[in-house]
Amino acid sequence: MKYEAVIGLETHIEIRSASKMFCSCANKSGAEPNTNVCPVCMGYPGVLPVPNRYAIHTAVRAGLLTECKIAKFSKFDRKSYFYPDMPKNYQISQYDLPFCEHGRIKLEGEGFSGAPLPDKYIGITRIHLEEDAAKLVHSGDKSGVDYNRAGVPLMEVVSEPDMRSADEAYAYLTSLKEIMRYGGVGDCDMEKGQMRCDVNISLRPVGQQEFGTKIELKNLNSFRAVHRAIDYEIWRQGDLLDRGEKIRQETRGWNDDLGESYLMRTKEAAHDYRYFPDPDLMPVVFTDEEIEAIRATLPELPKAMRLRFQEQYGITAYDAGVLTADKELAAWFDTAAKLAKTPKLVANWISSELLRLLGEDKISISECKITPAALAELTDVISSGAINGKIGKEVFAEMYASGKTPKTIIEEKGLVQVSDTGAIATIVTEAIEKNPKQVEEYRAGNERVLQYMVGQVMKLSKGKANPQMAIAELKKQLG
Repeated sequence: MKYEAVIGLETHIEIRSASKMFCSCANKSGAEPNTNVCPVCMGYPGVLPVPNRYAIHTAVRAGLLTECKIAKFSKFDRKSYFYPDMPKNYQISQYDLPFCEHGRIKLEGEGFSGAPLPDKYIGITRIHLEEDAAKLVHSGDKSGVDYNRAGVPLMEVVSEPDMRSADEAYAYLTSLKEIMRYGGVGDCDMEKGQMRCDVNISLRPVGQQEFGTKIELKNLNSFRAVHRAIDYEIWRQGDLLDRGEKIRQETRGWNDDLGESYLMRTKEAAHDYRYFPDPDLMPVVFTDEEIEAIRATLPELPKAMRLRFQEQYGITAYDAGVLTADKELAAWFDTAAKLAKTPKLVANWISSELLRLLGEDKISISECKITPAALAELTDVISSGAINGKIGKEVFAEMYASGKTPKTIIEEKGLVQVSDTGAIATIVTEAIEKNPKQVEEYRAGNERVLQYMVGQVMKLSKGKANPQMAIAELKKQLG
């Protein structure tokens, strides 16, 4: 390969808070346009911003979750920004003194293509806090502005240019989203604009230390689009270099339908934004004690949780990955596993049955009628031999539909497994009498017929016979 890609990401994450960054307007998506607004977030003259303390602490929490150094002295700056989605014509952001610097995220698992990832960390240059812009709404030849989003707390996570492929960028974003969701920082839903990503990418000859000319990619609305755009841009820049053309620094948009990037504008430099300290906002100062108090609120992260689930509950790395993909699901499983005698069986039922039904109904685990205690009870009943797996599925379906406990359903439907030796012997005798041809085949040496006979026993018992006892009794009576 002639060229090496150098990739860095700028990821914006909306902070999950009750109010906006510098006013008391509700931070709530989905409201009627321009209903969650006030003179502050609309940029009226003479109004003064008041910082959202919770949002600031959340940004610091995000820094601690990504191993950043937290600044004890920080400030807000004004960034000149002339565009309809910013009513003040400037954005309150941070320039030279952000809240968090010098962190890192470890790459794990596989990339989007399924290829194994290198064992490496991706550096975090900085995490700073700013106010979001309004949302532009285009319809035909008209455009409108919805200012509900203007002023929403927005955190920007800037990575080091440590990524070398689309797979690494995809894995970094996946880990970042997982960490921020677990940490309660934000919902990170790209479809709702709660997480947005810009890609900085350049190419250089393999072995060269100096970076090439950087291109910024925008309009990336999914992790898949990020992966596709990086692969395309690596090809596009490589083709230009092969033809001896010079690459200009510019901002390019991404057309996901066409699968190609397009020129938006030549790239601005930092001085074009004319940063200066915001005169209406005091600097933010943290003590060591305050930082440690925030650190004490940090949750267990997915990586640590996956390892704990494997060690504590004896489940596979794959199952641990499935169960920790969602924070609510992980907590739900953790509760059920602690109550159950066979945690691995709990994991199996969640992976094979519960997630399938939740997916079909398009609901989250928090909306499920089955409680962790009820699933633990069901797996205990199955492992004890009181009911078999087939009956267990019938009970589970009723649990999912009604929310009733396994004990109640089993009693109401009379589903207790038949494990009485005499009762099993009677059913087996009946099965033998009704299937003389198959009995003859078995006694002639065709052992595969035994499974057919087991099926007949289960049919006669309406699925209640203990399968192991049925097999033993069949072998005994068939000689």
